[in-house]
Amino acid sequence: MSTLLSPLPATAPNSGSTLAPDTGKPGFGIYLHWPFCAAKCPYCDFNSHVRHAGVDQQAYIAAFRAEIAAMRALSGPQVVTSIFFGGGTPSLMAPETVGAILDAVRAAWVVPDGIEITLEANPSSVEAGRFRGYRDAGVNRVSMGVQALNDSDLKRLGRLHDRADALKAIGLARDIFPRMSFDLIYARPDQTPQAWAAELEEAISLAADHLSLYQLTIEEGTPFYGLHKAGKLIVPDGDLSAELYELTGQVCDSHGLPAYEVSNHARPGAESRHNLTYWRYGDYAGIGPGAHGRLSTADGKIATATERTPEKWLSLVSETGHGMIETSELTLSEQADELLLMGLRLREGIDLKRWQALSGRELDPERTSFLVQHGMIEEMGPERLRCTPQGMLVLDAVVADLAI
Repeated sequence: MSTLLSPLPATAPNSGSTLAPDTGKPGFGIYLHWPFCAAKCPYCDFNSHVRHAGVDQQAYIAAFRAEIAAMRALSGPQVVTSIFFGGGTPSLMAPETVGAILDAVRAAWVVPDGIEITLEANPSSVEAGRFRGYRDAGVNRVSMGVQALNDSDLKRLGRLHDRADALKAIGLARDIFPRMSFDLIYARPDQTPQAWAAELEEAISLAADHLSLYQLTIEEGTPFYGLHKAGKLIVPDGDLSAELYELTGQVCDSHGLPAYEVSNHARPGAESRHNLTYWRYGDYAGIGPGAHGRLSTADGKIATATERTPEKWLSLVSETGHGMIETSELTLSEQADELLLMGLRLREGIDLKRWQALSGRELDPERTSFLVQHGMIEEMGPERLRCTPQGMLVLDAVVADLAI
């Protein structure tokens, strides 16, 4: 067990001590996708690519600048409420690259001082000088893909770092950034509730204010999928997975990190502002290879998607000024479905009036009553509805039932 470290500040400068309630105006986020990794993890189905010959970061800076300008033309003037560098492995970027991209965002939209600016990092690509460079560029929150705190599971998950690397990276992040979080994967092969509880206790002592805790899922097209289908990779069954999920909530609750979303736990005030923009169904510009976005325009809300392959994206931006391959208008019914799907992930649930305004109807009272009676959802007065912890276990089924 690691020695308990002193807590980090719960919030970034000027962000306020508590999270603002859902007002129906979730803000405007910027998502910037850096698609490159040092290696592809066997469970990962994200848009990530390995380029052993290296990456021309200056070329990508120019392309990001162009696509940011194109997104600004779609979104119009906005006040940015959060910025997130995701991947891939954004910590493979030079700090100067991060700084140049942030400068382009600031040139396109209003970016107030002190808003949450997050960068994802892998412990294997972390070193103090680079972290300080990110901080100097404006990053004030780091989210690290630790995934496990023991060497055997890290090796099984295909990670390039070991436990010592993870602890070093966590220590550096705590020293340099006002806020930090890291991810762990559970429901791993051969994992017992007792082992997970001990690992989670240690993680909480290290993380201080935020943890993202995901169940291992077997995604089609990944190496793990082939191994699992061949019977060479055995993961916990449904009952054990449910037990591990419930245990996760109990341990985090007992340490003051309740779940504010299905897989995310935080001390009050340390919730991820950027991810809340998604879950509260706000607007965000998705920039970079394979990024998705949602933007409100004069013609309605649109879904955007960019070319996934980095080199094709780079070429497309050079030819057209952006890498977008989809800009489709969402019907009000589609928006209502997305609001339901995203909002019920949150412990605070959804604003029923907002959903009704989009859908043009009320939820079916018989279906709602059935789900309430069976402990899947609960009404929070006449204006809000949320999933219970039991309902979170079968969230997709609950959403499908309500959406009909």
